[in-house]
Amino acid sequence: MRGTLALLASIALAMFCWGVYGPVLREGQLDMAGSSLRPFICVGMAYFLIAVLAPGVLMKVRPEPGHWSTSGIFWSLAAGAVGALGALGIILALSSGGSPVYVMPLVFGCAPVVNTFLTMYWARSYKQAGPIFIAGLILVVLGAVTVLLSRPHGHAAAESAPLTPQQLTEIILFTAMTTVSWGVYGPMLHRGQMGMAGSRLRPLICVGLAYFLIAVLVPLMLLTQWDKPDAHFTFNGTLWSLGGGAAGALGALGIIMAFNFGGKPIYVMPLVFGGAPVINTFASVLRAGTFGELPAMFYAGLIVVAAGAVTVLVFSPKGGHAPPTKKTKHEAAPAS
Repeated sequence: MRGTLALLASIALAMFCWGVYGPVLREGQLDMAGSSLRPFICVGMAYFLIAVLAPGVLMKVRPEPGHWSTSGIFWSLAAGAVGALGALGIILALSSGGSPVYVMPLVFGCAPVVNTFLTMYWARSYKQAGPIFIAGLILVVLGAVTVLLSRPHGHAAAESAPLTPQQLTEIILFTAMTTVSWGVYGPMLHRGQMGMAGSRLRPLICVGLAYFLIAVLVPLMLLTQWDKPDAHFTFNGTLWSLGGGAAGALGALGIIMAFNFGGKPIYVMPLVFGGAPVINTFASVLRAGTFGELPAMFYAGLIVVAAGAVTVLVFSPKGGHAPPTKKTKHEAAPAS
């Protein structure tokens, strides 16, 4: 019972943090004149502080079970890399004229599908995915899309200006980039954690290092060559962007903790991606002050998301394991 509660609490942490991630990051971007690279750099710095420095200190003070391994480091770094690329995709889609009203539904609606099929491919569990599980997954997707499409626009209505063909192409490409990146994030991170004997902090450190490389070092080199000419760092924009990065890092920690308490990517990620857009919508509505404009379809979407999430959790495939990877001498050693 305690393990189940811990699993649900970890999933709820990831839902909340990734739900507020988009609105908070958007505020930072707007305050920096729509800059793409500057908010991205702030996200990377927040990840470095929360996912690298803090866990490093904690591991020195209180060692945790698990060990470093070649495969665990590889998959955790890969997860951090695709997570960073997904964050960049969101920023670029919004910078190209996209609106969270349709960008986020596409990402949160399609990423669980990518996640589920990759997980079933690695676990060889296609035959165990029954029609009820598939129906639950579809409900999560449809519910998330309904919630976000039926949300009141509020102050974001100004973002609904007609798009040029070039803008539309860029928005589609960058949204697809985030969808694929965040779709494969969970299964990769799970492999990394399993390769480190269930360690919580070691995979998080690898994710933070990948973010630091991709979201800080590379953008700093590109900043003088590729950014809006009138863009600049601002105090408020930096704080909002750091807050968005902090939410992303804490969400990643929630995912790792969910895996540590027995959760599997095949249902943890759909639950997170199903609940995050609901949190995202409430955060946006609270910011815009438009609670009185919530239509009936919004509440219907909430019910569909909840029903789909429960179905996915109950009827998810339980068997099957990822094919074993070749172990090094260090990986074969017992966990410390």
